[in-house]
Amino acid sequence: MYLIFDTETTGLPHNKTAPITDLDNWPRLVQIAWQLHGEKGNLLSQQNFIVKPDGFDIPFKAEQVHGITTKRALSEVHDVNKVLDLLIHDLSRTALVVGHNIEFDINIIGAEFIRQKFDPDLLIKLSKLDTGLSATEFCQLAGGLGGKLKMPTLLELHKKLFSKDFGDAHDASYDVAATARCFFGLLKQKVAKPFDSTPIEEIEYEEPNLEAANSTKREKLKEAAYKIDEKDLVVTDKPFVHLHAHSQFSVLQATPEIKAIVTKAKALGMPAVSLTDLGNMYGAFKFVREALNHEIKPIVGCEFYVADERKKLKFTKDNPDKRFTQVLLAKNKNGYHNLAKLSSFGFTEGLYGIYPRIDKALVEEFKQDLIATTGSLTSEIPYLILSVGEKQAEDAFKWWHSLFGDDFYVELNRHGIREEDHVNETLLRFAKKYGVKYFAANECFYLDKEEANAHDVLLCIKEGEFKSTPIGYGRGTRYGLANSEYYFKSQEEMKSIFRDLPEAIETVEEIINKIESYTLERNVLLPKFDIPKEFTTEDEYLRHLTYEGAEKKYGEISQALRERLDFELDTIQKTGYPGYFLIVQDFTSKAREIGVSVGPGRGSAAGSAVAYSIGITNVDPIKYDLLFERFLNPDRVSLPDIDIDFDDEGRDKVLKYVIDKYGKNQVAQIITYGTMAAKSSIRDCARVMELPLSEANLLAKMVPERPGTSLDLAFSEVKELAEIKKGSDLKAQVLQQAVILEGSVRNTGTHACGVIITPDDLTKFVPVSTAKDSDMLVTQFDNSVVESAGMLKMDFLGLTTLSIINTALKNIKKSKGLVIDIDAIPLDDIKTYQLFQRGETTGTFQFESVGMQKYLRQLKPDKFEDLIAMNALYRPGPMEYIPTFINRKHGREPIKYDLPALEEFLSETYGITVYQEQVMLLSQKLAGFSKGDADVLRKAMGKKQKAVLDKMKDKFIEGCKSNGHPQEICEKIWTDWEAFAQYAFNKSHSTCYSLVAYHTAYLKANYPAEYMAAVLTHSQSNLENVTFFIEECRNLGIKVLGPHVNESGIYFAVNKDGEIRFGLGAIKGARDAAVEAIIQERDSNGLFVDIFDFAKRLTQRSVTKKTFECLALSGAFDCFTGIHRRQYVFAKDGEVNLLEKAIKYAAKTQQDEQSAQVSLFGGSSGVVMPKPKIDYVEPFTEIEKLNLEKEVVGIYISGHPLDNFKFEMNGFCKTACSELVDLDSMLGREIKLGGIVSGVEHRTTKTGKPFGKFTLEDYTGNYTFTLFGEDYLKFKNFMNIGWFLFVEGAVIKNTWGQQNVEVKIRNIDLLNELGVKRSKGIQLRINSVDLTEEMIATIEDVCQSFAGNTPLFLKIKDEKESISLELLSRKFRVNPINDMAIQMRKAGAVEIEIK
Repeated sequence: MYLIFDTETTGLPHNKTAPITDLDNWPRLVQIAWQLHGEKGNLLSQQNFIVKPDGFDIPFKAEQVHGITTKRALSEVHDVNKVLDLLIHDLSRTALVVGHNIEFDINIIGAEFIRQKFDPDLLIKLSKLDTGLSATEFCQLAGGLGGKLKMPTLLELHKKLFSKDFGDAHDASYDVAATARCFFGLLKQKVAKPFDSTPIEEIEYEEPNLEAANSTKREKLKEAAYKIDEKDLVVTDKPFVHLHAHSQFSVLQATPEIKAIVTKAKALGMPAVSLTDLGNMYGAFKFVREALNHEIKPIVGCEFYVADERKKLKFTKDNPDKRFTQVLLAKNKNGYHNLAKLSSFGFTEGLYGIYPRIDKALVEEFKQDLIATTGSLTSEIPYLILSVGEKQAEDAFKWWHSLFGDDFYVELNRHGIREEDHVNETLLRFAKKYGVKYFAANECFYLDKEEANAHDVLLCIKEGEFKSTPIGYGRGTRYGLANSEYYFKSQEEMKSIFRDLPEAIETVEEIINKIESYTLERNVLLPKFDIPKEFTTEDEYLRHLTYEGAEKKYGEISQALRERLDFELDTIQKTGYPGYFLIVQDFTSKAREIGVSVGPGRGSAAGSAVAYSIGITNVDPIKYDLLFERFLNPDRVSLPDIDIDFDDEGRDKVLKYVIDKYGKNQVAQIITYGTMAAKSSIRDCARVMELPLSEANLLAKMVPERPGTSLDLAFSEVKELAEIKKGSDLKAQVLQQAVILEGSVRNTGTHACGVIITPDDLTKFVPVSTAKDSDMLVTQFDNSVVESAGMLKMDFLGLTTLSIINTALKNIKKSKGLVIDIDAIPLDDIKTYQLFQRGETTGTFQFESVGMQKYLRQLKPDKFEDLIAMNALYRPGPMEYIPTFINRKHGREPIKYDLPALEEFLSETYGITVYQEQVMLLSQKLAGFSKGDADVLRKAMGKKQKAVLDKMKDKFIEGCKSNGHPQEICEKIWTDWEAFAQYAFNKSHSTCYSLVAYHTAYLKANYPAEYMAAVLTHSQSNLENVTFFIEECRNLGIKVLGPHVNESGIYFAVNKDGEIRFGLGAIKGARDAAVEAIIQERDSNGLFVDIFDFAKRLTQRSVTKKTFECLALSGAFDCFTGIHRRQYVFAKDGEVNLLEKAIKYAAKTQQDEQSAQVSLFGGSSGVVMPKPKIDYVEPFTEIEKLNLEKEVVGIYISGHPLDNFKFEMNGFCKTACSELVDLDSMLGREIKLGGIVSGVEHRTTKTGKPFGKFTLEDYTGNYTFTLFGEDYLKFKNFMNIGWFLFVEGAVIKNTWGQQNVEVKIRNIDLLNELGVKRSKGIQLRINSVDLTEEMIATIEDVCQSFAGNTPLFLKIKDEKESISLELLSRKFRVNPINDMAIQMRKAGAVEIEIK
């Protein structure tokens, strides 16, 4: 017999794989229907029962599925026990149980069997057939997990078999009938088999009479008792404010900016407004500040994710994380701190995926001064009402009420959703029963109703879904809000919606009155610094360290120095920052102690003589006229800013020291918020709105590339983009939504260098979060407000240049045995200034750009002050003064001073105001400004604070006049300052970084190989940079040799001959463990003799076969004489290659040695295993060798493919690939470029038109050209990887779209044909003194060997007599190719030019 059955239940289990004995997990049975059919399909029994609930409710969501309410079910007389009796009777006659998704139904009935004390095996042990699983192959529906076929729904299976729907889905009797029909249909299709041998043709399904059997008729759903869109009389004059509002800090779940929320609340006349972001308090500080600025009471809250167990972090698909949301509001500052604690624990202990979770135990611990509400549909009580049952919901209601008492409120949301209305109805009953007040709310995710669509797009971006996917639950649907009512409604709208419940509005005022107004701003809290016992105060200890350090740095302390130090120390004491200086001094001293390089300083801190004396900085501020008040204004108490550079490899060691000293819970990094910029907002919106990628890219590219460009600015600048936005097509819709979403917080990160240190547990001051890539805590407030919140912030910067200097010093010690103290090198080294004067600063710090090198060659700096000035001037704005600066230095232009008094402070910069410090000093000298006023002036000019400047101008002019300076000239000085001071640079910073630059230049000038090896080592992860710096080494005459197993270290190093040797760590297939094993074995037991010795001494576990191959192809085995690279990897047919032979040989010899075979007489057997034979094979060609090097190392090592075309490259190519990086600066220029094609793409536009891309690579880098239309068709035959091309064209603005700058190719030629095609003649330039008979003979031999059609000219110069003679050869014409040029140079001092 076949028993086909189906159930309707109170819902779904939390864990689908839980055993049926877990009765709390499995839902209750609401309805069961079954049909019993004989072996030939005849109907034997048909049953359909609604089960009378016994101690449970039917949740609303279950009602929505099957239409059976608790009230309806209670009216039934069918007791579950009796129903199961009847089922067991029919099961006793059953051979096969059939159902659709039968496992669920069997578990439901099995759990009910256990509850009613029946044996579940009566059902479980019967044979089962699932019509869904059985028909998966038959239906062939795509969309299953992992790309597999998906199981059909009952409706899909029915349509497949019978091409029509069936009746009332989710009614057990109709579902059973459909399942039975499908089952017998599958028998007919031979997809399923009968339980016995009855022939299929004899089986006919007997349809039951459903109307007669079905007693379940769905109840009509009630309409809401209110209308959202109806305007009505306002029944209360009490204010309404939003107590449940989200900002864009509810990452990718809400659109409003903090400022916009507050502005909207103010415009709507609301006396207060709340912020309840999801799971975090990122926006709390900015929200409170903004609200107070608008004279609105801020209500800080958070909608927390509450889980059963916050510390449980492992879940499965069948047993997922169970969490709900909970709104908590702070009544006062203490409540805010409790919110911060809860939010912090959510991240530090409960973070699961993107959800920071707390639990009820934490809520109990930190409930003081908090208000709790019943929340929205995702909160616990509404969830239980809808999905579990009113009894469980009431239990939860009582728990929250008992915990918060009068601070627990029922939240009523009316967005026009049935589920919400049902929840509200139930909550109002609970409220009345337990005396809990209720209030009106409108949970809002966006400000205006028109933004609902953009918000939906935002949710799709978060979920990775298309907007076209329907909103719902289950497969094939996506998350989304039910309608467009989740906006920031006005008081009138809310009072109208709740006109039937005026108390809901009145309670809002009660809540507002409970909440105190407070600010989150506070003075900076410094951590306590432990001082030695012999000192009583931090100030006393700082004074001691300062004078102790000053004696070491300056020797004798002069009266002027004492006055400077005392002034600084007094200012530091008055402003309350001695502890700050001691903290920084402590960790910088510790850094040096543990071998971490510390920079000489950065920013204005270098202006402090105290900082210099105690070792925080390493630049003498007195020597270079650096001002303390630029760092700490004595008249304006604000936190000084000491930023410290450490070598990037040692930065983490210093951070560890700070964490260990102050405690992990007192040191944190600072959060950053990643926002949707203009281009990314277009691309994100386009993706979820399904705009084709090509069109999305086109729109994004129309936005100007300038940093900080907004869409509004783009629309004003790019008219075509603005026109597209005005349309109504998909492109226009994308732009319209992108405007709303631009600036939305998309993700979070950590500040690159910002660190805060607190005097106590961080969570007592600010909420914290965590980061994926660090064990350190992270503040939830960002860099813009963290100091205002009272946190001491310092920048721990990792500077790669310091690591390069460190490595260079180690290289020098290793290769030359010299120990150099970089801080003690002379600042007047001739070689160093000669390097600057030649502009050979590639690889140095700050001075390496092409433009800077040009100015250095013109300036010819000969003192350190010149470097400081150039560092300050080489920026947009001041750059226009560089030619004047250079001319004045060399006397080509007179140095002018408006007043003689200016000379004292402007002489070092030849009369040009370069530094902010100069403005400060001159304002003191000319107008008698105090040091504090001078700093205020500097800041006002830099930030263009017009109101401040207007006041200070009068003061300046009056001061100048009283000091006897003419008003007219002083007016001019002020005007000049106003024009230039916004560009004037911080001299302290320029001095510090110029010192680091000088250190790098000193090392490059005096120890070029060691320094460049360090530069290459720290560029090893960037192959383009490695290629660039190798070319620089060649320019310097330093050989860069390939890897070498007997000489290479892990990184680039200098060998005994002063050449740079590649590191083994640069080889792609060589793992770190293998490289370390090779070096360790070589250092311990000497150099490797040959490949067999190498294989024998290194186990295959540490050096794999793949590593052997990469070492061979990179040239690391070239040191073994007699074997070339191809021999290692070549294998005759049926044989293994030499590397495998060597590995087998090594394994066999090791095995023989370990077995210690001895002869009968105790001696060694004397048998020596012969080394494998090395087969002869032709070596790789030069180009093959180079290509294999690039494959295993990423760059060419032993040469460059273009070396074969140096003649053509030098003669015809005037542009380098590296120059094309900045096309804007090359606009209008002709380009002539040579290189090798390293990448090719042939593609088609969406309109079917072909286009292509090819990448050309030269010595300096690479550039990718894109060709469309006729250009593509004309040049596509040249687009072949490995071809050597010469490209001619111009840099132009294209005439379509945004009119981007691009390279327009005019012609392409093969490099090897260039000499013959383009040369009008070859000219040999020879000095008469070098001319010999031997040279003439060699030239004639070369001309004969390379005979061709190009004229040969001879230009002979006699420099002594200043005579030049040009002759045309009548005897020879040549073939102008690279090989000819190489041979011609062998004749002697011959220069070759193309005419």
